[in-house]
Amino acid sequence: MSRPPLPPFTTETAAQKVRLAEDAWNSRDPARVALAYTPDSRWRNRSQFVQGREAIEAFLALKWRRELDYRLVKELWATQGDRIAVRFAYEWHDDSGQWFRSYGNENWAFDAEGLMHTRIASINDLPIRDSERLYHWPAGRRPDDHPGLSALGL
Repeated sequence: MSRPPLPPFTTETAAQKVRLAEDAWNSRDPARVALAYTPDSRWRNRSQFVQGREAIEAFLALKWRRELDYRLVKELWATQGDRIAVRFAYEWHDDSGQWFRSYGNENWAFDAEGLMHTRIASINDLPIRDSERLYHWPAGRRPDDHPGLSALGL
């Protein structure tokens, strides 16, 4: 199974890959997201280590049961060959109604078919008030005219 764009990435194709990942994650569909990873993909997400597509899907299902009304913006930081570095911010609330903005960086590595085999994510959570939220689009894909991280000063 091939997942274009394929490495080696240019700045343009890496940016396309980042937006495709953002769109998939904003769908909050664990099965859809998991298909972008190799069957034996390895993750470090915060302090958790996850391996394999099935484990990734289970991890994401639990994540989105806990992180409600999730909205994500990703931005290309750097690329070389089969690797992409991304920075991101997402907003969500817990079941008590407390909102958070989570900031982070990810390092990605891909196989020749464009599937991610390694994802290393460092993430920090900042409690915010509802009035501080920046991401207000309806569930699903971020609108094309919504500002990215740099435009928002994040």
